[in-house]
Amino acid sequence: MLRSAFIALSQNKTLRAFSERSTIGRRLSGRFVAGMSVEEALAACERINREGIAASLDSLGESVTTEAEARSSAAVYHRVLDDIGARKLDANVSIKLSQTGMDFDPELAERIVAEIVEHAARTHSFVRIDMEGSPYTEATIEITERLAARYPGSVGTVLQAYLFRTESDTERLLEQGIRIRLCKGAYKEGPAIAFAAKSDVDANYVKIMKRMVSFSNKGKGVFCGMATHDEAIIDQMRAFVRTNSIDKRAFEFQMLYGIRRDLQRRLVAEGFGVRVYIPFGPEWYPYFMRRLAERPANVLFLAKNFFKN
Repeated sequence: MLRSAFIALSQNKTLRAFSERSTIGRRLSGRFVAGMSVEEALAACERINREGIAASLDSLGESVTTEAEARSSAAVYHRVLDDIGARKLDANVSIKLSQTGMDFDPELAERIVAEIVEHAARTHSFVRIDMEGSPYTEATIEITERLAARYPGSVGTVLQAYLFRTESDTERLLEQGIRIRLCKGAYKEGPAIAFAAKSDVDANYVKIMKRMVSFSNKGKGVFCGMATHDEAIIDQMRAFVRTNSIDKRAFEFQMLYGIRRDLQRRLVAEGFGVRVYIPFGPEWYPYFMRRLAERPANVLFLAKNFFKN
């Protein structure tokens, strides 16, 4: 019930406009959003790098409606890629197709993302094309495949364990050597295409996670990211890695900025790779609401911290 409510609220334009402009809204978002500016995001990246944690920087924004807006979004990523190189940060970038014009001109979106991936390849960085709701799934995978053929090792995408199709999509991408971030999924999807029960989503996640770290094509694996804060699933991965003698650095755990920092540090101390997804920018509202939808317990946590401060 709460999950559906927060997903619906994430699409409320009136509440979004108020929240993104209000002091209260920015205070609440600060737990999960690194700041409004590139400089604040880079500073957050430097802080976590000092703890041995890598980063993926995401300039928040989606569903742009003009080429000018799409180009403006892209300009932020070009700047971030230059800053990553200049500051020698252990970081890459994540971008959504809907913030590069996918909703009104898919060819424009692909050209813009291709320019960003080319920049990443030239500067020895990496671009993660984020996954959005199911209407974007196939197009996102196809664009990733085309760009990976042009810039091998410089681009990857995200798959969502709650979709029935994800197991076959995993095989499809692994066979091409394309890096995957596996998450559970944070959009509202119908029973015809997605698992409804949490237990089924979790089981599918674990099955695909194990497949990713076990995959080998002519002796070569694919470096993937397991995006989860679920300690039970992380414990299953720990056990699987130990039992099957898998190198702890053959993959990485990925978590969100501001969530389970204790667990992030513990995994690093155990020798696992950890990457934190660092979102930033003034268009934070949809992202913030989806974080509450994923884990409604975050609402109580935020309320306690808000009134305590």
